[in-house]
Amino acid sequence: MPQTSVRTSPATTTAAEPPPPAERPTGRRPARRWFWPGALLAGYAAEVLFRLHLVRQLSYPSIHPDEESYLVLARVLAGHQITEMPVGVVIPGGYPLLVSPALRIADDPVTAYHLVLGTNALLNALILPIAWLGLRRLGLDRPQAYAFAAATALLPPLIFYSEFAMTDTVMPVLILAWLLCMHGWLSDGSLRRRAWYAAGTGATAAYAMATHDRGGVVVAVTAVVFVGVLLLRWAPWRTVVAGLGALGTGLAGGKLLNAWLHAQFTVPASDVGGFLWKGLTDPEATRRTLTRTVGQIWYFIISTWGIGGLAVAVCLFAVFSKRFPRPHRITGGVMVALLAGTALAAAAALPDDKRIDDWVYARYASYLVPAAFTVGAAVLCRFRRRTLGGALAGAAGLTLVLGEAVIRSAGSLLRTQLFIPWGMPDALFLADDWGALRIMRTTAAAFAVLGVVVLLRLLARRRAVWAGVALALFAGYATVTITEQISYPHSNWRKGTATGFTRSAGIRPDDSVVFSWDTDWALRGTQAFEVYRGRVWFRDPLTQPIPAAATVVVTAPAPEGKEPDSSWPERPAAWYVERIDRQQGWMIWRKH
Repeated sequence: MPQTSVRTSPATTTAAEPPPPAERPTGRRPARRWFWPGALLAGYAAEVLFRLHLVRQLSYPSIHPDEESYLVLARVLAGHQITEMPVGVVIPGGYPLLVSPALRIADDPVTAYHLVLGTNALLNALILPIAWLGLRRLGLDRPQAYAFAAATALLPPLIFYSEFAMTDTVMPVLILAWLLCMHGWLSDGSLRRRAWYAAGTGATAAYAMATHDRGGVVVAVTAVVFVGVLLLRWAPWRTVVAGLGALGTGLAGGKLLNAWLHAQFTVPASDVGGFLWKGLTDPEATRRTLTRTVGQIWYFIISTWGIGGLAVAVCLFAVFSKRFPRPHRITGGVMVALLAGTALAAAAALPDDKRIDDWVYARYASYLVPAAFTVGAAVLCRFRRRTLGGALAGAAGLTLVLGEAVIRSAGSLLRTQLFIPWGMPDALFLADDWGALRIMRTTAAAFAVLGVVVLLRLLARRRAVWAGVALALFAGYATVTITEQISYPHSNWRKGTATGFTRSAGIRPDDSVVFSWDTDWALRGTQAFEVYRGRVWFRDPLTQPIPAAATVVVTAPAPEGKEPDSSWPERPAAWYVERIDRQQGWMIWRKH
């Protein structure tokens, strides 16, 4: 903190006296004033560089068909020609809009993908300054806030998804900013200040909906809070009008963006709402939906090493306790409501594709991890021993009950269904087993980490600061380990459908390619982006005409013992077989 100087009045200052300390241009006060902004800027730059270091080996999309679909939307927004939509429907365009400048600059898909991941790093690292502001709002001093903000920005659930071209890069930033704006709007202050915060609340909620379908839950919760606060007169009505105006304007802008994108493609509208409704109302799916909901909340808690569980337990208590300020109570209740609503909606809408990770799917609730982690950090720093012990017991008990419920409901399916490490990275890391999901072992490891942090907080001289530093170091280690064990192997596994196919098949930069429906679906989806200057069509050459602009057709190879051209007997005379790869299951036809 800057030192306060005692100013003498002109009447008591003689000519022989030196000027008062406050008037002497020593430069000390400006230096102190700029220390923390400079520290935040340096921390942000370090976070960006750390993320860039992690993705240096990644050169192509590998999460099918999500990444390719966002990249295809981005290429259209960047002014490139239309191509096939990998996911089969038009998805929200908020994230592709943010990364589209990268595709305006690049001339080839590898460079474009590198620039997209660079954009991801710039966006995702914004968690550091926003978390610092949130922790300061929750009462931590500057060193404590900085240490825990650094830990928040290094969390594996935050960074892991930013290593791919996916909306989960920016969604956690939006949600933390949304909660921070909501808290500022509900706190005392000038009318103008609160109106700006209300507008920020509405705008971030609207952009969340324009970025991913989960944003629909954010918008619904925001609308309920606006109406409730207006009816209960907990904030000036003008601020509510400002918030609703920003929300409505943002939603209209998102609708226009999606309508424009939909007009560029010949695909049906997304029916996420229909899948959600079926999952919620189908009696046969009820048990599966509830188990998945419980599993996602369990995973959410262990992925924050129990600190998110502290936040959930305390926020639930705060809703019904007048010991907490009203802004804390409302935003805490909103955070828990969003967690439960997101987990339930995702559990209902996910298809039954026989994957183990669907029972505890990590991705959809992960956008709340930074927000819950900051609240849990405030609990660690500010609660007294007895109260902290009660919160720890509540969080541990809740997590054990949730984990046991998943084990009893899913049973042997947790061992026999398809194992996809990408869908549960934190659990595999904590259990130190990269080949199986071990719920109770993971739970024990998560709370062991939390126990060490609590001991540091209680025993160390600079208790909270050192606890935050320890968490930051452990988060960095966990993120690097998960990247090396899951991100890199997963990307290498998918190389054959991306740049590997382009080289093997002899695809030229200006080719336009038709993929037959009997080719691998991942290959079709990836090449919709990898064929960068030209475009891609999905067609059946036997029943559908080949576009005149096409230069290459990819089909499944002819059966063993038959002539290669027997798979397309009525082809136009200009087409001939150029290459065949029976092992990978494709055959290249090229036009003379």
